[in-house]
Amino acid sequence: MSTALSPFAARRARLCAAMQPGAVAILPTAPEVPRNSDSDYPYRHDSYFYYLTGFTEPDSVLVLVAAHADKPAQAILFCRQKNVEREIWDGFRHGPDGARIAFAFDAAFPIDELDSEMARLLANAPAAYYALGHSAALDMQMKNWLLAVRRQARGGVTAPAVAHDLLAILDEMRLFKDDAEQAVMLRAATVSGIAHARAMRASKPGMFEYEIEAELLHEFRRNGAQYPAYTPIVASGANACVLHYNANNAQTRDGDLVLIDAGCELDSYAADITRTYPVNGRFSGPQRTLYELVLAAQNAALDVVRPGQKYSDIHDAATRVLAQGMLDLGLLAKDKFGGVDDVIAERAHQQFYMHGTGHWLGLDVHDAGAYRDVTLDDKPSRPLQPGMVLTVEPGIYVRPAEGVPEQFWHIGIRIEDDVLVTPATQGGHTILSAAAPKLADDIEQLMRP
Repeated sequence: MSTALSPFAARRARLCAAMQPGAVAILPTAPEVPRNSDSDYPYRHDSYFYYLTGFTEPDSVLVLVAAHADKPAQAILFCRQKNVEREIWDGFRHGPDGARIAFAFDAAFPIDELDSEMARLLANAPAAYYALGHSAALDMQMKNWLLAVRRQARGGVTAPAVAHDLLAILDEMRLFKDDAEQAVMLRAATVSGIAHARAMRASKPGMFEYEIEAELLHEFRRNGAQYPAYTPIVASGANACVLHYNANNAQTRDGDLVLIDAGCELDSYAADITRTYPVNGRFSGPQRTLYELVLAAQNAALDVVRPGQKYSDIHDAATRVLAQGMLDLGLLAKDKFGGVDDVIAERAHQQFYMHGTGHWLGLDVHDAGAYRDVTLDDKPSRPLQPGMVLTVEPGIYVRPAEGVPEQFWHIGIRIEDDVLVTPATQGGHTILSAAAPKLADDIEQLMRP
């Protein structure tokens, strides 16, 4: 294994150390996907592959061989050959030699040699690690490679007797962000926060949602982000009560709230921020009342983001504040419930708050990593630990219904931040997305003409 100190090489070394001695791991990147007859969708590499390599070209496979006896671990890349003619059309290719040097691999081969080399690399390996059942194409390749090894049985060659799910190890690794990842995620969240502020400043009644979306996308790209991390949600008025609304084609009206759920992808890492604001720059009384309730719920959730707290404590804290507010504001009838515990037990709050309060964040918007400790019989929610990054995103969505005060109808509010869990000595957490205005007074001040 290369002794390079890049974070990618360090992750490869950690993975090899977790594997059975002499075992082989195989990890391909994502394929290119045609969009129409003569165009592909913008290419996005596989997140697991990038996590271990930093390599972003398609048609690539990483193979790791764990150390065994006196043989050191190896990191081997298979990728496209240099091709001057294709580079004229499609751009630069590293080629095997260039990639080996630039990304600190121990060896690199043309992708066309993958089949023959795998038959050699898997020979006498005790186990194979790959994403079991995630790709029919890879499953078929593995079958063919194992058959090629078994054909050498008369010569005393053995095929791997055990297959392990590679992603189970990588998921746990990816859950904890190293210093390099934390720095990129802070930058992605900061760029995204600046974009949210730009959208607020630009908003005026009568604008179409897609015009506001354009302000976000402009700011993402202007600051070096390569893509939006997901299709932005720009939902005005009643559209904000649709959780995954992304048509973004309605015209805003004076008095509407606008809910924006958007984040950029920068150097492969996602930001995920939601802000809700009045398109005319001034919250109405009912809007501010609900906004302050959601903000109080988020503050209660953030208060429990620290090492040792269970992940589920975040949702529980937010839900209790929201449930009490629903009772106090008449969204839920007090004469039907004895209090917050009854509301939650009967799930009555889900009429207005029907989703969770967050998720892991990283290379993927809903990032890798288990939320429960599956090694224990009751599968408890896992405790938070430094290096985890998650979103905290309570909301409230009020659709017209019998018994629901009409002043709150068609109001949808969500407030979402990206949060890094830090050691208790550092406060327990850091909000990465602080660049996005959040207090109602700050939003109104920002939008003032």
